[in-house]
Amino acid sequence: MKKLLLFAENCFVVIGLTFFMGGLTPGASADGVDTGLVPEIIVTMIRYFIWFVSALLLLLNGKRTLITMRRDWILWILTFLVLFSFAWSDFPEWTLLGNREIAQMTCFGLYIATRFSLREQVKLYAVTFGIGAIASAAFAIAMPSVGLDIDHVGAWRGLYGHKNVFGSMMVMTFLAFFALPVERPLDRWIKRIGIGGAAALILLSTSRTALVLAFTLLALMWFYRNYRWQGKRSIVLGSLGVLVGGAVTVGILTNWVALLTALGRDPTLTGRTYIWKVSLNYLLERPLFGFGRSSFWAPDSPYPRAISTYLSQSFRAPHAHNGFIEIALDVGLVGLALFLICYVSGFLKALMRAYGSKHPEHIWSLGFLTFLALNNMTESYMLRLANVYWVLFIATLLTVKQRMPIFEDEPELPLLTRSYRELPQVGKVREQV
Repeated sequence: MKKLLLFAENCFVVIGLTFFMGGLTPGASADGVDTGLVPEIIVTMIRYFIWFVSALLLLLNGKRTLITMRRDWILWILTFLVLFSFAWSDFPEWTLLGNREIAQMTCFGLYIATRFSLREQVKLYAVTFGIGAIASAAFAIAMPSVGLDIDHVGAWRGLYGHKNVFGSMMVMTFLAFFALPVERPLDRWIKRIGIGGAAALILLSTSRTALVLAFTLLALMWFYRNYRWQGKRSIVLGSLGVLVGGAVTVGILTNWVALLTALGRDPTLTGRTYIWKVSLNYLLERPLFGFGRSSFWAPDSPYPRAISTYLSQSFRAPHAHNGFIEIALDVGLVGLALFLICYVSGFLKALMRAYGSKHPEHIWSLGFLTFLALNNMTESYMLRLANVYWVLFIATLLTVKQRMPIFEDEPELPLLTRSYRELPQVGKVREQV
């Protein structure tokens, strides 16, 4: 009976993650307006089922939930600020309606962090993203009208609304399989197939952003897997990496236009720079707390129309095309500062774990947080709509900030299923705060 319940719980997580990925609505538009092949009533039922079950499980495990929540109070201040932003929104009903998505993502992300260890999370992520990759390939081959992006000839979009979203999901698939722990000989083959398949699908998406992200994450993870916790050698290599990275960054910034032109990209990043400029100018009108979540881009808002004058009168910008600017527009510089505090503190924790642990799953946190920041430079993949990125951010942040002992040769540690006194005293213990 216990195994059956555990299996059901794992299935629930896979379904929930797939929903927030957009994998349960093949053929849907990228903005979420068109639900594609699945009737809207079914999508709504799934949405509230996931919200209800995750909230119920959190309540049934109230003590665990509170322990998990206490790991990052800043995150909950930010969440409260977002949920309460309808109070100063120009369109309070629109903001309040959309804030259900924040509550749903927060509940589900908190549930994952409370219930599963990092190793268990990575396994579930690999299963979920793997299913999404296989289903996407099947739709692209068997149902091209759904699986191919009609606006970009030859580009695959799979289950998702746009080729860039598909590319982004495949980068996370690549990352999940790279961080997948190997417990059996078969796991090694599964890992290789998953990495290779994700790489192939990234190419088929024709998303240059996804390709650059994949190469960046591969270089980062390769470095930490091969040179972590090797004393002076790691320090020297890390210093060289900083110098090389700094030189490359300066070169890119100096030759920005030439590099983008060589890559076949518009120097304005398809009008994104105009959107950023105008959005930041309007942000100066309400710098502290912003306009309220999604209010800036509401259907009756005048701001998207003002942005259209710089691009095309027929084009209405749906979002800022930058996750950090999007947060600032939603909850101001105060909200952005709270997010950056959460992010930087979580990134440093992830860096310590990736550097000090021999277990591959600890690379996931560092890789995902790096991916989240880079991916949000040209897209809005955080607080906008219901999405898997915010779910994984909450789960990763609360997991990586867990106060737990790390052993030099420890087995996988349970998250909250046993007290710290019951943990096996294996090897030398270092307390990581």
